[in-house]
Amino acid sequence: MASPTTRSADRQAAVAQAVLGVALSGLGAFLVLAARDLDLPAERLAGMSASVGLGLIAVGLAGPILLRRGPHSTLRGGAIVLAAGCVLFAVAPTVPVAIAGVLLLGAGTAALNMVTPALLAGDHLAQRLSRVIAVGSIVAVLAPMAIGALDSTGVTGRLLLVPLVIPLLMLAASRPAHTTEPSPARTAEPPPESPQRPRLGAVARRWTAVVLAVSIEFCFTIWAVARLTEAGVSASVAALLGAAFPAGMAIGRILAPPLLARLPAVPIGGALTAAAAVAVAVIEEPVGVTVALAVAGVGVATLYPVTLAALVATPGLSARHAVSIGTVASGTAILLAPTALAAIGGHTGLRLAFLITVPLIVAVIAVHGLRRTAGPQPAGPTPAADRGLEARPVKYR
Repeated sequence: MASPTTRSADRQAAVAQAVLGVALSGLGAFLVLAARDLDLPAERLAGMSASVGLGLIAVGLAGPILLRRGPHSTLRGGAIVLAAGCVLFAVAPTVPVAIAGVLLLGAGTAALNMVTPALLAGDHLAQRLSRVIAVGSIVAVLAPMAIGALDSTGVTGRLLLVPLVIPLLMLAASRPAHTTEPSPARTAEPPPESPQRPRLGAVARRWTAVVLAVSIEFCFTIWAVARLTEAGVSASVAALLGAAFPAGMAIGRILAPPLLARLPAVPIGGALTAAAAVAVAVIEEPVGVTVALAVAGVGVATLYPVTLAALVATPGLSARHAVSIGTVASGTAILLAPTALAAIGGHTGLRLAFLITVPLIVAVIAVHGLRRTAGPQPAGPTPAADRGLEARPVKYR
């Protein structure tokens, strides 16, 4: 049975992911609405979406310092920064204010994204991470519809960002969930030496797996609606059908936790995603593309939680360094992968460009391997295939 500390950490992480589900899944729509409200071409603000990737990289690089006192101070700071960004961007009357708001959005979402695995670090990380990210995935399905519904009333849909301030302030005022977070009286003590140093090759391999997993996910996330438009439906219908991919991810992340310790999630999920990607590329009918996107969402669902859990479990790597470099991995993928797919699509058409995800899937399976996510371990030596993936106690210093 989960302890009160574990349940509190899970609740805080779930609230953070729910907020991110609105802020990130609705970012494209928010930018389009801001361009309309400010009477600008959408292209003028479209580049601002890169602020999320840049924010992830910047916050990830600063992560070892930000997390030195444990995850809760970063949770509070990220929540306050994101709340300020939500308000500024929602009501921005000018372009400079909109830019300031979206930069704060990028930094705040990056901080909450980084702190989520830090809050959950410990036993059964992949399973718990999959559950809380499922909350964000469910909200990500509903957010675009809520934005459209609000905007159709004559009030700008950007104002949907304002209610996010309430849960963000609740996070900022919450109490630390981890008893392992060092108290002020102990911060002057020198950190204990790590019993072993992480092997650079192991860290690089697992970091690469996270980059590949996030790249695959964001190729579908960013370009699913455009692919449906190319299949012959209107932009409004494509936006509605495009919810099939996040819906598939939500279903996959809800169903996955009890299976992660029994099945090799990355090979199975990767194979399912590869088959769906081929279907997205070759099917011409919008209904078929929509079904393929939903199947791809189910397949992609476990790739990020499992590869990130493997990175955090790297022997000798402290939790704060692990989640920091994992955040840099996410930012790198968000900046590069959708841009590369768009560049290829400019020459081949987006339909065939989706096939770029197939070699990415093969690569993530090759890098991560065929191992299962560690669950409860039997007595005796750890199997060689799973060595290094067993649960470790939280260590931030």
